Amino acid sequence: MWLDQADGFDEIFKGYLPYYLLVMFPILIIMSPVNPVAASHEFSVYRMQQYDLHTVPHGCRSASFNLEGRSLTSWSTSRHCVVARIQDITIEQFIDIRSKAGALLLVLPKNDTVLTDDEREHIYLLEAVMAQQEINLPVYFAEWTSDFEYIIKDLQHSFITDEKSGTALEAMFNTVSSNGYQIVVSTSAVQKLDSKPTTLHGKLVGRALSSQTIVIAAHYDASSVVPELSFGADSNASGVVALLELARVFSRLYGSAAVRGGPSILFVLVSTGHSLNYFTTKKWLEEHLDTADSSLLQDVSFVMCLDSISSGPLTMHVSKPPKPGTAAHSIKSRLSAPFVHKKINLADELLAWHHERFSIRRMTAFTLSSLQSHKEARKSSLLDKYRETSMDTLVENIRTTARALASHVYDVTNETSGEDSAMFDEALNVDEASVRSWYKYLSSQARAPHMLTASTGGVNAALERAMSRYMEVTSSIHVVDKREPEYTLYGPTKAVLFVYSVKPAVFDLILTLAIIAYLSLVYFAIQIFPRFYTEYAKVVTGKEKVY
Repeated sequence: MWLDQADGFDEIFKGYLPYYLLVMFPILIIMSPVNPVAASHEFSVYRMQQYDLHTVPHGCRSASFNLEGRSLTSWSTSRHCVVARIQDITIEQFIDIRSKAGALLLVLPKNDTVLTDDEREHIYLLEAVMAQQEINLPVYFAEWTSDFEYIIKDLQHSFITDEKSGTALEAMFNTVSSNGYQIVVSTSAVQKLDSKPTTLHGKLVGRALSSQTIVIAAHYDASSVVPELSFGADSNASGVVALLELARVFSRLYGSAAVRGGPSILFVLVSTGHSLNYFTTKKWLEEHLDTADSSLLQDVSFVMCLDSISSGPLTMHVSKPPKPGTAAHSIKSRLSAPFVHKKINLADELLAWHHERFSIRRMTAFTLSSLQSHKEARKSSLLDKYRETSMDTLVENIRTTARALASHVYDVTNETSGEDSAMFDEALNVDEASVRSWYKYLSSQARAPHMLTASTGGVNAALERAMSRYMEVTSSIHVVDKREPEYTLYGPTKAVLFVYSVKPAVFDLILTLAIIAYLSLVYFAIQIFPRFYTEYAKVVTGKEKVY
């Protein structure tokens, strides 16, 4: 009985089994338990800044790529995209990657408030190095997610170099068994952005129309290597908030003819700062100083620029030490703040401070800042975010500035302490709720020049509405020379990144060889089965099976 069944099984091998294999293999592959959803991920990523300043290229020059992901220790060629945490990559590694790798993807810290001082300083320095010159490979930044953390750890453990493997067999096994990731960014080609730098200014008129004018200025853009993540809480949301609060305080004083100060106060907000060499300020000054029909800046007493004032006590930065008896010296003595003297170096690519734009036009100008030097890396960092701990410092610095300015305007001295106390306690009271609200709002908006290209809406419109509460505001849109542009901004600034879980190419090769070997074994088994069955039947029955 069982021999007859074996005969049928023999017929299957002889006639139909190869066809069954051709049908069953695709079915088995389709029914594979591999979950295709878990094998792919999609993330929002942010491209490194790209711009030209006086035709000199800066930042990332590429956008799209399709490369194999590798860790900091396992990449080797331009076919690899290096994936790492920003706090893990050293400056030496970045320089090596910039010259040899195909792309770089940096993941930001999960919570930057828990970074150590050394880690924070390391990121500051890394940003400074990245911003120094152009980078040909695509560079992207991503916010932390658990999926990214898993991918980074998997890349670190999957690709083990030959030096770390004990034997050649172990190295080959690690290579074959490792998980790989194909990383793809497919976005629009690099293109120029239509920049529309804007200046907002409003004036509180003093008692006499012919009186001197005090100018209070601040830039409201922010700077870092990632335009989409340039929130600039200290630099320079703090300076803008201080200017708005000073405008509110002095609009109340100047709103009454009885207590209106003698000099006029001109409030100026510009949309480009240090990263673009204070281009907007330059254009605005040209409009009002080089035209005969403008009297806005005819008799300027001094210019006070506010920049990064929420991170510590105030320091007064000057291009020329203030002389006794001058208005600038009066403010310095009333602030009781140290001053740093730095001469203007026109040979540098960038001016050091905002006030230097005014000093070049022979105006007495200075910058109030918590920073001791314009070279401090945190001035242009993506770690410059809102922190509640900075609020007390910001409010105190605004209060100090308001007191110094008011005592100068009204010529209040220590001898008139009663009048001084009454004025400071009532009229100069800082609205902490308003300061906090504006500080949070501006610190939540990406304000890189790349993001401030529209003349209406967003931050521009919000600031114009705020200033309009206290004075009549004029908005000026400046034009970049198309033939010899002072600067050029490029997009895209944001993209979608796809990560596909794959096996390395050597795995495909070995899998192909294994399938070929398996099919060859099946083929030869089919070919020799009739002969084997005949011999087996002879042994069992004592006679040869006749077909």
